[in-house]
Amino acid sequence: MKRNITFFLTSALLLSSCVSMKEYESLQSQYSQANKSAALAKQELQELREENAELVRQSQAMTMTLSDMTDARHECEATLTSLNRAYAALQLHYDTTVENYMQQITGKNRDLSKANKLLEQRNRELNQKEEQMRQHQKQLEERQEQMEQNQKAISQALESKQIEIETLRSSVAKALVGFSDKGLNVETKDGKVYVSLEDQLLFASGSWEVSAQGVEALKSLAKILQDNPKLTIMVEGHTDNDAFRGTTAVKDNWDLSVMRATAVVKQLLKLGPQIDPSRVVAAGHAEYAPKVRNISAANKAKNRRTEIILTPQIKDVLNLLGQ
Repeated sequence: MKRNITFFLTSALLLSSCVSMKEYESLQSQYSQANKSAALAKQELQELREENAELVRQSQAMTMTLSDMTDARHECEATLTSLNRAYAALQLHYDTTVENYMQQITGKNRDLSKANKLLEQRNRELNQKEEQMRQHQKQLEERQEQMEQNQKAISQALESKQIEIETLRSSVAKALVGFSDKGLNVETKDGKVYVSLEDQLLFASGSWEVSAQGVEALKSLAKILQDNPKLTIMVEGHTDNDAFRGTTAVKDNWDLSVMRATAVVKQLLKLGPQIDPSRVVAAGHAEYAPKVRNISAANKAKNRRTEIILTPQIKDVLNLLGQ
């Protein structure tokens, strides 16, 4: 640009001698205008250079950004590829899992069906067992009720028997009250009435014949036994441990205790002809069932005795116990 202007000015000077002033002024004006244009062009060129530099910087920045974005895109593509592979693997695992699960479900359904059938069978069996248990429980309750009724009846029967025994004891004690100081005792034991008569009241020493005093005592007792036909009568003879040496058929304490018991039975049957002999028993214990130890004369006297054991009939109570 400067070269062109200089050339123009030089040419103008060379030709100045050949041009008029008017032309010179015109040329001067053109020159001035050209300088302005050149300055403007220079300014525009500078602006264009700066704009170009800015554009270059922007281009470089955009290039770097594009490079980063390209790298990011490549990274995303790699990640996407990896995710696709992972997804494919997961899909395969999912499909396999679903298939296995469906197979398991099918198997479980078959097992569940079998279990349901077995459960229904068990429920039926359980219902049958429950019905049997209800029936059994009902039977037990009925049995319990029957047992309670029987227990009540037994208690009442035992109470009645106890009253009967006590009444019998009282009657015997009153009938024999005149002999209470002569070796006679009346007591109840084990549901029975024991009438104990010492030998001094019934027999002479070594004898088995009932004395007159003994007959009087047995007469009062025989009347009571006739009035109570349901009594079982056991007559037991007892001795002390002194040896008895007889010269007749009665040779020892066994024989003596039996003979004395038999003698009392015969007297009772004689004095009470209405007593049924089938309910009377005679027995001898010799010295083997003492009341007290045979260590003194007084004790031996107590052991030499005849016991008449009266037992009320308890068949009705036994029948209740057997139900």
